[in-house]
Amino acid sequence: KVQIAFFGGNFLGMPADEIKRLLADAAEYVADGRVDSIRFSTRPDTIDHQRLDLIRNFPVTTIELGVQSMDEGVLSATKRGHSAADTEKAVQCLKELDYEVGVQLMVGLPGDTPERLTASAKRIARLKPDFIRIYPTVVLKASPLAAGYRKGEYVPLSLDEAVSRTKNLYLLFNGENIRVIRMGLQASEDLENGSTILAGPYHPAFGQLVYSEIFLDMAVAQIESSALNTGSISIRANPGDVSKLRGLRNRNIEILKKKFGFGSVTVRPDDALTQDQLKVGRLI
Repeated sequence: KVQIAFFGGNFLGMPADEIKRLLADAAEYVADGRVDSIRFSTRPDTIDHQRLDLIRNFPVTTIELGVQSMDEGVLSATKRGHSAADTEKAVQCLKELDYEVGVQLMVGLPGDTPERLTASAKRIARLKPDFIRIYPTVVLKASPLAAGYRKGEYVPLSLDEAVSRTKNLYLLFNGENIRVIRMGLQASEDLENGSTILAGPYHPAFGQLVYSEIFLDMAVAQIESSALNTGSISIRANPGDVSKLRGLRNRNIEILKKKFGFGSVTVRPDDALTQDQLKVGRLI
């Protein structure tokens, strides 16, 4: 499926004429078959019948909401300008109109805690959106958050903390059969060269770090529930999951060897295993 996407702003917060102009231009590509449909991101509080009437006759199929949190204290601390109730009403309205609905959440926001974050995720899960994106909070230069960071009023999460909290959200949504389609910021030249980010848990392979921690937990659980705690072991995984199991630069392999005292840990691809599945056995 190919879509034209309008991201990086509050799409339905623009003037009506601008919304219609952009959608009309994009709709030409849908009409001649070059793309399938249109998607955009917008704030929850811009979802109302008046604005949705503007886009009714355009081939928009997917709308993402910049929710970030469902905790009123966090929303107030970050000056989001919308409430959790706005999000609930927006998701319900879009689902009634058969739009594909996505929700964007952030970890490490000012005032947030693991408990508040989990409560936010559970509240989102009850709304049953079609998919989720999860972003770590980073401090951008010249932003209001940067001023708070310099004063010591805001301390960003470490990379390990951000990965761990994101992992917990992924597992929660996965358990509710809600797809997590992205974890971490999209890598860009500005982010990579350090010209944009002042501080915070940015990593170009953030999502891979999350998956690797999940597979490490799975491997540890299987090893601990078996008698395979000495010698050398083999871990089989679906070919598409081998890199997740190994971790970046074989980090997971080294952790397992150190934790259990294995002489070697061999990873083998196995087409018979489904994704997100692994099998631990004695190395023969």
